[in-house]
Amino acid sequence: MKRILTIALSLMILSVMAQKTDTIFLKKLMEAKPDLFSTVLSHPDHNQVQILYTQINRDAKNQPTFKTFSYNLDPHHYFYPASTVKLAAVIFALEKVNRLKNTGLSAKSTMITDSAYKGQNKVLKDTSAKSGLPSIEHYVKKILLTSDNDAFNRLFEFIGRAEINEKLKANGLNNSRILNRLAIGDAGESAKHTNPIKFYNGDKLVYDQPAQYDPKEYELQLTNLVMGKGYMDSTDKLVNKPFSLAGKNAFAINDQQKLMQKLIFPEAFPANKRFNLTPEDYKLIYTYMSKYPTESDFPKYDPKEFWAAYAKMLYYGREQVTPDPNIRIFNKYGDSYGYIIDNSYFVDFKNGIEYFLTAVVQSNEDGIFNDNKYEYETVCFPFMKNLGRTIYELELQRNKKHKPDFSKFKIDYNP
Repeated sequence: MKRILTIALSLMILSVMAQKTDTIFLKKLMEAKPDLFSTVLSHPDHNQVQILYTQINRDAKNQPTFKTFSYNLDPHHYFYPASTVKLAAVIFALEKVNRLKNTGLSAKSTMITDSAYKGQNKVLKDTSAKSGLPSIEHYVKKILLTSDNDAFNRLFEFIGRAEINEKLKANGLNNSRILNRLAIGDAGESAKHTNPIKFYNGDKLVYDQPAQYDPKEYELQLTNLVMGKGYMDSTDKLVNKPFSLAGKNAFAINDQQKLMQKLIFPEAFPANKRFNLTPEDYKLIYTYMSKYPTESDFPKYDPKEFWAAYAKMLYYGREQVTPDPNIRIFNKYGDSYGYIIDNSYFVDFKNGIEYFLTAVVQSNEDGIFNDNKYEYETVCFPFMKNLGRTIYELELQRNKKHKPDFSKFKIDYNP
């Protein structure tokens, strides 16, 4: 019996060791390309770089297993997650719709947002929708296509701040919180109040959600909450003291990729750990995560403002190029306060390549926040492009025993 227990313990230890994240590989990979990475690698803490790369291997039944590599990963070192939090809102909003389906509510139901607290906005129509009316489904499209802030704010209000943060914890995303609407200066007491909302199917009221109040603060053990040497206040006046991001949204790199893995491969997780999404929900998310703004009619975008590869940082940077027709990138990016973040699942249908890659980089050389002077073009976008291309080239050379079946990701973008 003792020998059996010893063997079992040894197997458990080996299993844990096998799953341990490699912290050396990415550093060596980037050091081997100093022309691409030496500037950032010479002071990674200054540029606040964190990277998580996960290789995917399929078995004979097409089931995936993951092997993860990290660089400078620290879930307690704060960075501003910007729009990357919107992917969690998309998932949680659709889960809430499914929970309330017995009322007749669906993602296509007309969503009328009212106001009940100072600073709140009413929303009665959406001219970018084919119907001219707002809905959960259309907000999801706008979030995933071009990271629409207003669409996120409406989903934030529908889910409710308390439920959002409960769901983060329930999904094991323990170094994250979502406290605020975006791009409207939402903070403090106003962020704790969410709007009343009514949903209609035609003229019939199917769900009436009253205004909500969430008193909780959702404290996390975070460092780096105070940054720089100054900031521009709401009147564009320079304040010569460090900028505080305490009380802002937080979404750690490891939590972001875990959310993406559960979304892309629900079958790799126990049934009770999967998202409560329908096949139609997965299709909606997969389609608009990977669809280009130039392929969309509703909403319709100006290609000069939102070109095809606009949102695909971890391969194209922000270059206005024609995307490779064999490649689709399922991702959610963010950019604010000098940070560029991208959380992606990459697929090359022709070469049988797939992997997860999540990264953050920041550049703010003058140390002043809110002055719109960040080195996105010279530091951040090139870094993200170079990182994505380097991982792709690595994957091109990597041998796989079983070629993946990508049939569920082959989407008709113009049905």
